[in-house]
Order: sequence, then structure tokens, then C-alpha cells
Amino acid sequence: MEFLRESFSGTKADPAEFEAELTLSDKLKNFKSSTFDPDTYVCSKCRNMSEKVRSCFNFLLQPYIIIYLLSSYTHIILHCMYVHDEQETKHLWHYLMDLKKASAEEMRKSVYANYAAFIRTSKEISDLEGQLISLRNLLNNRAAIIQGLGEGTNLDSLAGPEGLSKEEISSFEAREPAKIDKWRVEFMESLEVLLAERRVDEALNALEEGENMAKEARKKQTLAPAALQALQTAITEQRQKLADQLAEAACQASVSGFELRSAVMALKRLGDGPRAHTLLLKSHQQKLRSNTQALRPSGASHGVAYTAALSHLVFSAIAQGASDSLAIFDDEPAYSSELVTWSVNQTETFAQLIRRHVLASPAASGGLRAVAECVQICLGHCALLEARGLALSPVLLKYFRPCVEQALTANLKRIEQNTAALAAADDWLLVHSPMGTRSLGTSSLASMISQPKLSSSAHRFNTMVQELCEDISPLESLQLSDQAMEGVLQTFNAYINMLVNAMPGTVETENLEGSGQRIVRLAETEAQQTALLANALLLADELVPRAAMKLSPSLQDPAKRASDRRLPEQRELKKKLQRVVDQLRDTFCRQHALELIFTEDGGVRLNADMYLSMDGSGEEPEWFPSLIYQELFEKLSRIAFIASDMFVGRERFATMLLVRLTDTVILWLSEDQAFWEEIEEGPRPLGPFGLQQFYLDMEFVILFASQGRYLSRNLHQVIKNIIGRAIEAVAASKIDPYSTLPDDEWFADVAQIAIKMLNGKANFGNMEREAGAVGSPTASVSSPVSHGSQ
Repeated sequence: MEFLRESFSGTKADPAEFEAELTLSDKLKNFKSSTFDPDTYVCSKCRNMSEKVRSCFNFLLQPYIIIYLLSSYTHIILHCMYVHDEQETKHLWHYLMDLKKASAEEMRKSVYANYAAFIRTSKEISDLEGQLISLRNLLNNRAAIIQGLGEGTNLDSLAGPEGLSKEEISSFEAREPAKIDKWRVEFMESLEVLLAERRVDEALNALEEGENMAKEARKKQTLAPAALQALQTAITEQRQKLADQLAEAACQASVSGFELRSAVMALKRLGDGPRAHTLLLKSHQQKLRSNTQALRPSGASHGVAYTAALSHLVFSAIAQGASDSLAIFDDEPAYSSELVTWSVNQTETFAQLIRRHVLASPAASGGLRAVAECVQICLGHCALLEARGLALSPVLLKYFRPCVEQALTANLKRIEQNTAALAAADDWLLVHSPMGTRSLGTSSLASMISQPKLSSSAHRFNTMVQELCEDISPLESLQLSDQAMEGVLQTFNAYINMLVNAMPGTVETENLEGSGQRIVRLAETEAQQTALLANALLLADELVPRAAMKLSPSLQDPAKRASDRRLPEQRELKKKLQRVVDQLRDTFCRQHALELIFTEDGGVRLNADMYLSMDGSGEEPEWFPSLIYQELFEKLSRIAFIASDMFVGRERFATMLLVRLTDTVILWLSEDQAFWEEIEEGPRPLGPFGLQQFYLDMEFVILFASQGRYLSRNLHQVIKNIIGRAIEAVAASKIDPYSTLPDDEWFADVAQIAIKMLNGKANFGNMEREAGAVGSPTASVSSPVSHGSQ
């Protein structure tokens, strides 16, 4: 020890003394050997001991051996520090400090990685420490008894105070035991009184004083071994009694927070920290259970209030337990691990209560809003604990996510059922939302016009989808945005299928009650059928993407949309929705094309006979577009007028609708094999009048389509191709087609006159004069060169 003091104080140590210290290494050679066996060493020294005692002694011996070795190496390190210069000393000091920090960090990681095992091991070590202390006391007692028996009555062997004469020693021996015995009796009586009166702090001080006196008496041997053992036993018993009193007080339901912390701190001061920490958490758990039992769920309508109250109780209790644990036990790994395990258990119990009493019923019925609101409340309270290092949100998500998913699925089914019920009675008239109109109150007409116009079933679909996405959006941690959007897309597909079933042409095959398809009200008029398209287009182009933006709050900020990584997903969603709308549009066009081409009894109106029969009579007909193309023009004009009111701001879709409808009719004509077989291979060839009428019909289509701005390049090319095919059919019958056809101006004039007459922009007398001005096509037959480009 003198060498250590000189090394730390900077004074020079005596080399001879250092050599004496080094002889310690000779004594430790057996322990330093790699072949050293602790069990063999213990058995050689304790042959008469039982196996259990030797095992415990071996357990006690190994730490002392390690300490002995460290002490030897410390002497060598200190000597090196003394011999070498100051720079090396600082370097060695920093190196040792780094090792200490690295060891502490490794210990912390190991503890956090093995919470449950560490807690279990800590408790077992605590129990083992108590047993070892009892064993050590027994061994000390046995050693004291053996020593007393060996010494007998040889008073000369008693170690008296150093430097005293024999007379002083005799006087001291006569006086000191009496004083110690008197103190021991008074001490025991005083300790009994303090414990009886539950004066905890004074009792703790008295116990510490007694232990100090017992250590001093053992060191100076001022008490007989039996008396010393009796004192130690009494102190141990009183210590245990005080610990039991504190534990009993901590377990009382009526204990206040201050009393609880005081009892726990006293237990820790007694050296029973693990038990004190367990009692602290247990007390908070009992209070929480008592407060929880006072709350009773009073039905689904009060589920939110119950959730808020229970969540506040649970997470407040966890926060208070964490604060008390940190204040009393600091952040020691063993106690922190037990705190985390306890907090997780309380959170799991809370989540199970909420799921059973609050979330189960609305989740099964599709009450997504109620479920989402309760989950959001719980996550909000849980998030407040993250500042204390307790991240319990994953525990809640584990129990709540299945409920939210169930509510989402049931809500999507409810949307389909509600919209289907309204579609069965929908009049397919576009109006502003009744809810939106009521909310406007006395606002301006411009504000009302800005509201979307949909039919009743589409308004209901939009409202429910907007609410669904709004309810899901706060629960970002559940990561249900993609699942919710996929469900909305499926629901939109189902609604569009209902709109398809509302088309009159699909009623016989797809809208039968026994077929499993939902019954919807038919859209009988062209305005109602166009309204189906307006519903689908507005939902796909604006309303459903607007709902999808709620699932990603960052996209609601226009400044962030351009750079947000989810923007491509929004575009992909619009493409999917548009493909579904295109299915409805194709159904619409196919239905109207079939109405033009076929009669109600199944006959074909657009056939070859309407052109082949024109040359049989030999008389020149009155030149006017065929009836089917007049009806096509009138239908397109009506739909264009209806679309101009329904597709405000979406004129491009209206144009594409007219293009698609015109294409459908002309493509059917182009691909009708029966029509062209009669034209090209039939018994009656296509004559000059039939070719001229066919040419006039096609030029009529080109003219009104170009004036309506829905003449596509594909349509224009298809018309040119079928005109060329008809000319080739006439040429195959040995007739020069170009010698019988008038020039292009004649076809344009006749087609223009027909458009004016069909639009009602000129009276019949004016039309006769214009027709007379045009004259017979035979009066001005064009040369073959004029039609060479046809």
C-alpha cells in the first residue's frame, strides 16, 4: 500500500520495497499457470467439506484470485508509470480510460440485447448473493469458534492495543468488553424501538452504525466470537425485518407516491435493490389495475371516450414508473431492462382491452372512423413516452393493425353495398351534392357551380371514398396507404361495372337478378347514358386522385408535389382509373353503334343491298346521304350538345367520345365480311349510282366529323380505304368508275346542304334552290384525272 501511495503522489519509491512487492508474483505462480484447476485447489484445501460447500467456496474464491492477479499487475503498471516519462504515462492513462468506456458500452449493448435473460440472471445472482452471505457468516462463525477453542484461555495471544504495557493491557481487557457489551445491549433495544415505531431513516442509520461497530470489533477483537456472532445475527434479523416492513408498506394500495419512493429508496439502501425495483413497478401496476377497473366500457358509442381515459391512465402510469425508476436507480442496465419489460407487458394488456371492448365491433361492421380515431388516440399517448426512451408504438401496432385492416375491408364492402343500393334507384341526373349545397348556405353562385355535378350514387361513392382516405391518412405508422388505395381501386371497378350494367344493351346478359349481378336502374335516354360517362370521368380524373392525396399528406402541398417520390404512383393510379373508364366508354359507343346498324328485330340496316339496288330501276335517285348516316350525324350532334354541358372543362374527353363512336360505326362497316362479299362477289355488281351514293355517304361523314373536330387521322384513312375498295369493286365489273363520278366539289356541296337541312339552319325552299344550283351529277361528270387520287 505504501508503494501505491508513493506512485500516485509522485514521490519516489524505495527499490528494495518494490523488490519485496515483486515477491508476491512468486506466490501467485500457481494461479497464473494455464493448467490451474480451481476445483482441485479447493478440494486440496478443504478435504472435509461437503460438495455443496466446496462449490460455493470455489465460487467465492475465483473473484479473489482475479483481484489478486489484477493487484499484482497493477503494481507492475504503476512501476512502469514511475520509471517512464510523463508522455508515456498519459498515453497509458488514456488507453486505460478508453478500455473502460469500451467495456461499459459493450456491457450496455449486451444488456439491451438480452433483456429477459439479464433480468432472470440478475434475480438469480441476487438470490445467490444472499445465500453466499449466509454461508460466509456460517464459515466466519465456525472459524471464530475454532479459533476460540484453539486459543483457550491464553490471554497472552489476544491482540491488544499496540504500544501498551502489560498493566495497561490488563486494565483495557477488564474495561473494554464491559463497555462493548453495554453498547450492544443498548443498541439492540434502541433498534427494536425504531423498528416498532417505523422510524425508517433512524433505523437505517442505527443498522449502519451497528455494522460499523461489528467490523471494528472483529478487527480489534474486542468482542468474544460468540458475542460478535450474536450481534451480527441480530443485525441481519433486524435488517430483514425492516426490509419486510418496507416491502409491506410499498405493496399497500393506499400508499402515496412519496411514501412509495421513500420505501423503495430505503430498501435500496439496505442493499436489496432488485427487490426494491420490482416492488416499485408492482405498486404502480396495482394502482393502474385499480384505476382501470373503475373504468367501464359503456358501448360502442362511447368507445372513443373510454379509449382516451384508459390510454391516459396506462401511459401516465408507465411514465410515472419510468420517472421513479430513473430517479431512484438511475439508468443501470438491469433496472432499465426490467422497466422496459414491465412497460411492454402493461402496453400489451392495454392493447388487448381496447381491442376486445372497443375495436372488435366497429372493425367487423366497417366503422373505420371509430377504429382509426381510437388507434390514433393510443398512438398519440404512446408517442409521448419516446422522449423517456420507451418506444412502445410497435407493441400497439402489433395488436391494432389487424383491427384496422378488418375495418378497412368491411368499409370497402359497405361502400359497394351502399352505392349499389343507390344505383338501383338512381335517375342518372347530374346534380350538385346535397351536402355541399347545404354547407354553402348563402355563398355565391360561383362557389356552388365549383362543386362537382354527379348522380346520387356517384355522390355517395365519392363521399365514402373521401371519408375512408381521410380516416386512414393519420395512421401513417400502420403503412396502410397502399392497401387502402388498392381497395379504393377495386371498389371503383365495381362501381364502373354497375354503370356498365346500366346500359340498355347489357340488361339481357349482365343485369339479371338470378345471375349474381347487382340490379341497377337502366339509363334509357342518351342524356342518362352520357351521365354515366360523366360520373366515371369526374371520379377517375379528379375525385378519386384527390382522395389518394389524403393518404400522402406531403402531396397536399403544391410546392412538394413536383419533387415527391410518390408522384409517379399518382400518375399510375390515374392510368388505372382511366383504363376502367375506357371500358365504360367503349360499352357506350358499342351500344349506340349497334342501335344504328341493327333494327329492333335483329335486322341489319347497314347492308350492301342499300347500294346494289340503286342501279336496278335505271332512274337517277335524289342525291342525299343515306338514312343511317343521317341518324349517325343527328346522334353525334345530340351527344355533342349533351357533352358540352356535362363535360365542362373536359372537352377533350367529349371529343374523344365522339371520335370513338364514329370510329365504331365506320370500323364495323370496314370489317363487315358479309357486306363486302356481296359488293365484290355478289350476283349483282355495284353500279355507278350505288358507287356514287356510297362515295357521298363517306364524304358526308368526313365533312361533319371535320366540322365537329372529331375527325381522327385513323378515321380519315379508314374512310379513304373503303372508298378505294368500292371503286375497285366497280372497276372489276368492266365499268370505268371515274367516268361516272362527279368531281369532289359536288360531293362537298351536297354534303354541306344535307348538314344544313339536318341542323335546321335553312328552309326547304332555299335547299331546293341550292340543290338546283348544284344540278345533276351527270351534267358535270369529272374526268378520270380528278379522281385519280381517291
